[in-house]
Amino acid sequence: MITIKSKSEIEKMRAAGKLAAKVLNYAETLVKAGVSTQEINDKCHEMTVKHGAYSAPLNYHGFPKSVCTSINNIVCHGIPSETHILKDGDIVNVDITVILDGYHGDTSRTFFVGNVPDEIKSFVEDVYQAMLIGIETVRPNAFFGDIGTNIEKFIKPKGYGIVRDLCGHGIGKKFHEDPMVMHHKQKQKGKRMKPGMTFTIEPMINMGSYEVATDQSDGWTVYTVDGSLSAQFEHTILVTETGYEILTKE
Repeated sequence: MITIKSKSEIEKMRAAGKLAAKVLNYAETLVKAGVSTQEINDKCHEMTVKHGAYSAPLNYHGFPKSVCTSINNIVCHGIPSETHILKDGDIVNVDITVILDGYHGDTSRTFFVGNVPDEIKSFVEDVYQAMLIGIETVRPNAFFGDIGTNIEKFIKPKGYGIVRDLCGHGIGKKFHEDPMVMHHKQKQKGKRMKPGMTFTIEPMINMGSYEVATDQSDGWTVYTVDGSLSAQFEHTILVTETGYEILTKE
């Protein structure tokens, strides 16, 4: 059941999204060689609380931290740690979700740490463009399946793998709601978009194979099976009467 948000709910989603964007922009200032992902976690959590909100990942189905920090071949759900120190040449995705006044704002970005090879920069920039292509698909009466179809048209010729085991999702009062938002082409086009729907578009794309696996020791960390790098960008999107609005912008 895909929920249609009321005007008052949309205003709350805007506020939560704006705060999530603010925290993610702050996280960018922390991403430097020699910094631990635990430090990024702690400072982002502190900022979230300072603004009267709560870090949604913390204790969500047992997740132990306030943000996700996914380095290099980690696709998503990387757990911050004092022993995970960023190094020159790394890429790291920081995923921020806040709960403000009962509503969620969810956004992520992949950052460069120091000097990153041009080939990797180009790959990450392509992943960002893939997210934008998905977002530009959003409009009333469009099919949810069009998002993945358009992303795949852009990504497939480049030889990258679009992760299939994980996807975007509806969001609002709940962290994860209907619908599932796939980022690769589907046999079925799925349901049509309607004004008032809110969901994330967050393609996870690997430089190599699309195949991923979950670390059985912690039950959360998802990594590429072939060891290739992975990047991701994410925004929370609102379907408007004429198109879309990105809610996770300052």
